[in-house]
Amino acid sequence: MNAVPDDLDPTDETSTAAGDGWSEDMELAPVHPGDRPADDADDDREGERLQKVLARAGVGSRRVCEDMIEAGRISVNGRQVAVQGMRVHPGRDKIAVDGVRIEIREDRVTYAMNKPPGVITAMSDDRNRPTVGDMVGDLAKGLVHVGRLDQDTEGLLILTTDGELAHRLAHPSYGVRKTYLAQVSGSVPRDMARRLRGGVELDDGPVKADSFRVVDTHAGQSVVEVVLHEGRKHIVRRLLAHVGLPVSRLTRTAVGPIELRAMRSGTIRRLSREEVGALQELVGL
Repeated sequence: MNAVPDDLDPTDETSTAAGDGWSEDMELAPVHPGDRPADDADDDREGERLQKVLARAGVGSRRVCEDMIEAGRISVNGRQVAVQGMRVHPGRDKIAVDGVRIEIREDRVTYAMNKPPGVITAMSDDRNRPTVGDMVGDLAKGLVHVGRLDQDTEGLLILTTDGELAHRLAHPSYGVRKTYLAQVSGSVPRDMARRLRGGVELDDGPVKADSFRVVDTHAGQSVVEVVLHEGRKHIVRRLLAHVGLPVSRLTRTAVGPIELRAMRSGTIRRLSREEVGALQELVGL
């Protein structure tokens, strides 16, 4: 199996517009005259100038970033920045543009994968079965998968080099919602959504769906959407089987705010800084 599909650009980062200057190409941005190399010696002790950090994160040129600070669009640790020249520590300060947290740490990367069915959610396998590790290859050092998808389940899998983010996204105490589309046999009773939201008792304890809806019904098959905030083994399949809806195909379509959308099976994309920031906000980082 190829480590990464041929059409994948591991450096590609999609971004969502958040105002003028947000998507400006920093590869071609000129150096701002006010940024003098002599100041760099103080960076480690006092932090870095905010506009320099914003520019490196791809928010806009340093001049554009200064204009955004002047307009009150930048906040640090929840407080609007009112003056130019503020120094920050990218490794620990929370920086936001128009209220959207941005990821600054360049040593941390996060990806979304559309895992195909039949692939094991593991970085290696002693039985030589195809794994997620085979697919990512050497894409990034220290990359780990967040939680698991069953071998026969396809869809969205988050991978990251940020250990704390991975821990919080996977831990049930943070209540991160996962959305699934399931193809099931038979028609769905009208009271099924109420029943699943109220909770059912499985062998290993109760489980509730955050939401449930029927997406389509055709020729004795139904497609349903289930949203859960826990990740017990085979939980969606067991939940639906328990209420008489055996699953023939299961796809995870979203983890929190990150959606699968039009990603083809087997492809990987790097999450944008806005997307990573949204995940961090979701779990309190």
